[in-house]
Amino acid sequence: MQDQEHIVVTINGEEYLAENNQNLLDLINTTGEFVPQICYNESLGPVQTCDTCMVKVDGQIVRACGTTVAPGMEVNTTIEPVNTAQKEALDRILEKHELYCTVCDYNNGTCEIHNTVAEFGLEHQSRPFEPKPYEIDNSSPFYRYDPDQCILCGRCVEVCQDVQVNETLLIDWKREKPRVVWDNDVPIDESSCVGCGQCVTVCPCNALMETSMVGEAGYMTDHSPGLLRSMIDLTKKAEPGYGPLFAVSDTEASMREERIEKTKTVCTYCGVGCTFDVWTKDRKILKVEPQQESPANGISTCIKGKFGWDYVNSDERLTKPLIRDGESFVEVEWDEALDYVVKRFSEIKKGNGADALGFISSSKATNEESYVMQKLARQVIGTNNIDNCSRYCQAPATKGLFRTVGHGGDSGSIDDIGEAEMVITIGSNTTESHPVLGSRIKRSQKLFGQKLYVFDLRKHEMGQRADRFFQPKSGTDLVWLSAVTKYIIDQGLENRTFIDKWVNGFEEYKESLQKFTLEYAEQLTGISKKELIEIAEQIVSVDKLAICWAMGVTQHQLGSDTSTAISNLLLITGNYMRNGTGAYPLRGHNNVQGCSDFGSMPNFFPGYEQVADNDVRGRYEDAWGTEIPSEPGKDNHEMIKAIHEGSLNALYVLGEDTGIVDANINYVTAAFEKLDFFVIQDLFLTKTAEYADVILPAVPSLEKEGTFTNTERRIQRLYKALDPVGDSRPDWQIIMDIANKFGYDWGYSNPSEIMDEAASLAPLFAGVSYDRLADYNSLQWPVNADGTDTPLLYTDGFPFDDHKARLYSLEYELKYDTNEKYDLHVNNGRVLEHFHEGNMTYKSIGITSKMPNAFIEVSPELAEERGIKEGAEVKLTSESGEATGIAHITDRVRGKELYLPLNDNGKLAVNYLTDNNVDKDTNTPSYKEIAVKMDVIKKKGKSPLPPNNYRRGNPQPQISVKVEDKWDRDDYIFPGSQVKHDV
Repeated sequence: MQDQEHIVVTINGEEYLAENNQNLLDLINTTGEFVPQICYNESLGPVQTCDTCMVKVDGQIVRACGTTVAPGMEVNTTIEPVNTAQKEALDRILEKHELYCTVCDYNNGTCEIHNTVAEFGLEHQSRPFEPKPYEIDNSSPFYRYDPDQCILCGRCVEVCQDVQVNETLLIDWKREKPRVVWDNDVPIDESSCVGCGQCVTVCPCNALMETSMVGEAGYMTDHSPGLLRSMIDLTKKAEPGYGPLFAVSDTEASMREERIEKTKTVCTYCGVGCTFDVWTKDRKILKVEPQQESPANGISTCIKGKFGWDYVNSDERLTKPLIRDGESFVEVEWDEALDYVVKRFSEIKKGNGADALGFISSSKATNEESYVMQKLARQVIGTNNIDNCSRYCQAPATKGLFRTVGHGGDSGSIDDIGEAEMVITIGSNTTESHPVLGSRIKRSQKLFGQKLYVFDLRKHEMGQRADRFFQPKSGTDLVWLSAVTKYIIDQGLENRTFIDKWVNGFEEYKESLQKFTLEYAEQLTGISKKELIEIAEQIVSVDKLAICWAMGVTQHQLGSDTSTAISNLLLITGNYMRNGTGAYPLRGHNNVQGCSDFGSMPNFFPGYEQVADNDVRGRYEDAWGTEIPSEPGKDNHEMIKAIHEGSLNALYVLGEDTGIVDANINYVTAAFEKLDFFVIQDLFLTKTAEYADVILPAVPSLEKEGTFTNTERRIQRLYKALDPVGDSRPDWQIIMDIANKFGYDWGYSNPSEIMDEAASLAPLFAGVSYDRLADYNSLQWPVNADGTDTPLLYTDGFPFDDHKARLYSLEYELKYDTNEKYDLHVNNGRVLEHFHEGNMTYKSIGITSKMPNAFIEVSPELAEERGIKEGAEVKLTSESGEATGIAHITDRVRGKELYLPLNDNGKLAVNYLTDNNVDKDTNTPSYKEIAVKMDVIKKKGKSPLPPNNYRRGNPQPQISVKVEDKWDRDDYIFPGSQVKHDV
């Protein structure tokens, strides 16, 4: 029997149902039949280099991984010719790889050569191991490559070329002794390698290994190379066959399980939400190992998630509470610190009212910690003065989506971005800000024909890879978006069926577009009329469009309106409500989405219910036994202003270096000095903490439990891997202790109980529980009470009373420009190596070696005009302040555009230059609107970009591993060729 979806395949005499076009090896792996498969990895697909998966198909010996099932196919995996071919392939692998498992750091139960040879039952190899004429490459600070152990399976090449799509690794099949090479055959540290570590993750043996594992994992591996060699030789003499060798090594591997902990966690950096197992031995972090079942990232990581955990064990960690004593701080016990906090908060509340206190929560803390922080503000203190750093970046995107489609989050999943026929990115340096998500786009473009259009001021990697790259004038994205939308409507190309059924306000919106002619847009944006028409026609030519945007859109005075224009365009073209379509505001921090979701906002309770709504507020008042103000509180921008005005006297900042990341540093720090009382809760003595009266030592994600919510609304659990350092405590415990010292009875014993309370009060999270989030399970909100979640939003309409979306009319007025005095525009954003101001990543020696300092990108034409060379020292001055740094001359910027990475908290901190202008609808600072003048201090000097930075590399793009080049070698013989003659 067979149907359109399934076909029948016979394997070793048994019939099995297979899916159409299913990989044969995938099918065999579901049957319980054993077939060797060292180069095959389900996340990579068939690489076809190792030849171990030989099977007989309809009378021919073939590679199972390179075969697609067909109706009536007869497969045999056990007959002698097949076994002989498999053994031949294994012998060739063991000729390249020396088995010394007991004294190998990779002997952790996952070595696929070890496991395959053991299961096959091979006792001896026909060919002796042959060393290769290459040295171990130890040049990278993150991982090393041992050519002697490399079997040339090509997994590392496949993952680099076609999953990460960094295109650094390849195999040089033309050498007498082939090997993996980086770029055009340079040491790892001199190549275009971005340190994502995916090559190490997929390596089936010890050829590629994290340097943190070497000499640490095994009981007998921490030895000098000479002694290790002697131990290997002794082991081989003492264990004449593989059976005894494996018996001893398996015992040693089991012993490792007792001292190496493997704990599932969620990455603490960007909003992609990568999950993985972290391997720890005591407090040493040995490795980070992503899993195929990781819902957001699969096997992928980036340099920070894979190797950026040094900060956890930094000597600079705060370990005891501190109270200011004059110009310095003294260590105190917890009771003294918390009693002092409660005493001063109480005095200020009594003297000036609850609204004299403000609370800023953290996008680095957990959902549960955001929940209790806003509960502390509302229940204990009695104020809605609570906010978080989404105000700095994503509030405008949320506003634009609330206006039009009703939910302030990504309308689908990262998988949907990969599935789109066309992706547009606007103001997003995706491969550096969201590397794993950027790789999904690069992969879809490279392998599956996805169209990529990129709009940005700067030609970063996504701009270089784009099918079309556009550089509109700063702050004018709303104009080209609206002009393209108008052209689509004027030409009758809008999706009338979708609009008529699902969208309100079409005629009024159409009328509002009259101003946005192609000529008007060309004049303001610099994108030609011809190009605008081509953009519009490309958009309507595809069935599935996804638009991704980030701080290059939101951090403008019209950030909310531009985000709205993006959603308007998607509605006009019918690009909601289906997989592969939608709006994707890429969240910057690991939990900036969740921090807002769980109520750390002045106008929203958890789940985005208005504090002004009497029914909603009543629900929380009943649960908490208190009265809550009906008026929204102050956001973090308004809090700083209120400090200057004297109406806000105390501030409690959790996990945020506000004095560096908020706009106009001089203005912000001047406010700190006016505070009557200032509490900081953090891991380190940050620049902001220097102004504090009390500093409370918190713990990083590896030292606590909780949940984070990523950019795709995905709630994921993190588990405690390490004990807190010194007397530091999880944020939720500190906040609970403060509440209890105020006389409340918060009795949470575990963050799961906080989540249960939030789920009981916020309908958006009704079905969220730790049981449903166990291990690698996740939920994307809204989550119904029965636990069903919503990977794709709006499948049954939009969350308005009539279930229809709303087109939102917009105006445009250019709010910012350079002038004769301040003639240069400063753009700014993230870099791959560091995260935000660098408080965590600068603790990593390896990462810092790749990028030791921030710099100023200057275009070649501007450098020539100002008479400066690479390494010049320049001072930038705006109306707000000045910043000094070293110039890097690059064509990533053009003309009078400058670019400053955010990763500086010293004299080049970009917020010395920003001012108090904000998005008119959300008070998000217009960080991207900076006009400066440049003074040259020194005309040339040492480049700020080290010679080992990946940007200096020379990638070698290709598709997969080019296995055909192996097959074309004179010394290659297909393992089944000889036995074919006997068939």
